[in-house]
Amino acid sequence: MKKKLAVITSHPIQYNAPLFRLLTQRGNIDLKIFYTWGQTEQGFVYDPDFKQAFKWDIPLLEGYEKEFVENISQHPTAGRFSGIDNKDLIERIDRYAPDALLVFGWSFKSHLRVLRHYGRKKTILFRGDSNLLDEAEGFSVKKLLRSVFLSWVYRHIDLALYTGAANKAYYLKYGLKEHQLLYAAHAVENERFYDEDGRYEQAAAQWRKDLGIGTDEKVFLFAGKLEPKKDPLLLLEAFQQLDQENIRLIFVGKGVLEEALQKKAGDDPRILFLGFQNQQQMPVVYRLATVFVLPSKGPGETWGLSVNEALASDRPVLVSTKCGCATDLVEQGVNGFIFEAGDAASLLQQMKKVLETAFVTAHIRTVVDRFRIQSIAEAIETTL
Repeated sequence: MKKKLAVITSHPIQYNAPLFRLLTQRGNIDLKIFYTWGQTEQGFVYDPDFKQAFKWDIPLLEGYEKEFVENISQHPTAGRFSGIDNKDLIERIDRYAPDALLVFGWSFKSHLRVLRHYGRKKTILFRGDSNLLDEAEGFSVKKLLRSVFLSWVYRHIDLALYTGAANKAYYLKYGLKEHQLLYAAHAVENERFYDEDGRYEQAAAQWRKDLGIGTDEKVFLFAGKLEPKKDPLLLLEAFQQLDQENIRLIFVGKGVLEEALQKKAGDDPRILFLGFQNQQQMPVVYRLATVFVLPSKGPGETWGLSVNEALASDRPVLVSTKCGCATDLVEQGVNGFIFEAGDAASLLQQMKKVLETAFVTAHIRTVVDRFRIQSIAEAIETTL
């Protein structure tokens, strides 16, 4: 008889749904997903950073068993601990009678309750991507209390599926042992971004033409929330200092910094704002670029899965030191460069370098091919 896995996660996410489908298709285990933010069952989510309600235009609920659990929080959200509170989640899990649980994140009331209830009763796998990149040096009472609390939280889990080097260091700091850590590198559905028949490149070339971008122009691209954490203002500042002909900068996304960015950009015709683009369009969006830039300063840029997507779209990347993916995913000079977060001079230097580097598409693909959802599925299956 196949082992049964209950997956506890907040809401359908474009990065996780392909994993759940793949595990179901492989058929080595039975699994059921318990979505704890029940209000998201219809697919619409209001995102205060995008400043709009939206629905992803790719299927997130097909191909696997799932259940939306009523969320009784007075202020339902995935943005705070009290935002997810399910009165009967434990009972629903018990009815499914799993052999093990996989819990995504502890920082919701119900998720922490699950860890406490099932700890030492059932095998608990944990998935989170926190790291220590934002931690201040030196001693503080706040850091001590946080360490005590997190060590207590992680005593309730049996195995953490760590995403990369920065995430592993975090788990080790807060009490987990080497034998409790299993590598399951952060990944996206690479195949959705590959362009085997060339249609994405063709669509991007036409879009560039429609935008008035010449074939000889080099394009820097930012795609994501226009928010302080991701520091798009730093990219704009560095771009404006770049003494180079035939260059463009494209911002894709919405957020609280949109007005400030547009004001700083002024009437510079080299800088374009394309607004929010949904998931089906992203393989084309990345191909507008010569290079993709993620200039995050944090706090909380735990990985940066847009970097995976850009690389899977055969584009080199510029990534800041505050991005959790930097040391794992970026091989300097092979698929991009790393720069010092918050340092415009460092970014400017690497922008110049990336324009001078002849990247080999096959080498970019070789690196990102090592980061696959298939590997996450295999890691999960080995634990049961």
